[in-house]
Amino acid sequence: MKRIALVILLLLLCLTVSAEDKPVTISGYLFGDYYYVSSNHDPALEGKNGFWVRRAYITFDRALSDELSARLRFEMNSPGDFKTNATLEPFVKDAYIKWKQSAKMDLLIGISPTPTWELIEKVWGYRSVEKTPVDLQRMGSSRDFGIALTGAFDDAKKYRYHVIAGNGSGTGSETNDGKKIAFAVSTSPVKAVTVELYADRDDRPGDTDRTLLQVFAALQREHYRAGLQYSHQQRDGEDISLDVASAFVVYDLRENISLLGRVDRMFDPNPEGDKIPYLPFDTTSKSTLFLAGVDWKVHKSFSVIPNVEVVTYDDGAGNDVVPRVTFFYTF
Repeated sequence: MKRIALVILLLLLCLTVSAEDKPVTISGYLFGDYYYVSSNHDPALEGKNGFWVRRAYITFDRALSDELSARLRFEMNSPGDFKTNATLEPFVKDAYIKWKQSAKMDLLIGISPTPTWELIEKVWGYRSVEKTPVDLQRMGSSRDFGIALTGAFDDAKKYRYHVIAGNGSGTGSETNDGKKIAFAVSTSPVKAVTVELYADRDDRPGDTDRTLLQVFAALQREHYRAGLQYSHQQRDGEDISLDVASAFVVYDLRENISLLGRVDRMFDPNPEGDKIPYLPFDTTSKSTLFLAGVDWKVHKSFSVIPNVEVVTYDDGAGNDVVPRVTFFYTF
């Protein structure tokens, strides 16, 4: 950890010294919880409680010229497996150059966000409370190492696109000859409404390719927002298809108080459910996740969010009930 901290310190120093005319912008956020597992399909987890940091970001942005900019972002998180006692270790989350090709197109080279749930997470707005459904169920990746194009088809930017061709390895290194292609197109026919269509194809080792299709629709008004999502993933070679539907709503009760609620329905058992950090699912049953919370904005940069997650299973495996108090700080 001391070695990693030294590398980051030297990086900061180099960026600051070399950025006389184009200063480096530093930003980030931190969130975590106090949690209590009041009941669980796995009796070994019942009664577990404690504090943990679920994610920390520190981001360095620098404009190199009118056309070029760079981003380097580090992430740290806890294992979230209820048994590993490990210190937080940073890893590279983003590392890319953005090259502005025109008013309608940007080219990104390096480790950059994928369109899998980028828009959905932005509209949902509470990654600090819970991941979006495809992210939570381990059906995709938020990052890939490759080349991406983002922009709009029209001057009014009512029709937008995001396509990325990469290794399919997330933030890691190449491990096979296959590649992953992801594409999203979205439209806002009126200001308050957004619709997005998404597809990806991941060429994995052997006969284990995966295809994900997804549709998302959102309504955003001054004091509330709501979203609907349906995702289908086909896993070749495993004879598995996963379908998930989700609906959420966020309502601003007051300037500093918001109510949030969400329901996710897994129409298929997830064979990787027991690997989900912080909220492992039963791997043999269909499930429904209910989430409710209250966001108390103590400051524009700091929120305290009491919330509860309840997972019910079709086969009567027992309910998972996890009340939490989540904190979220941004800078």
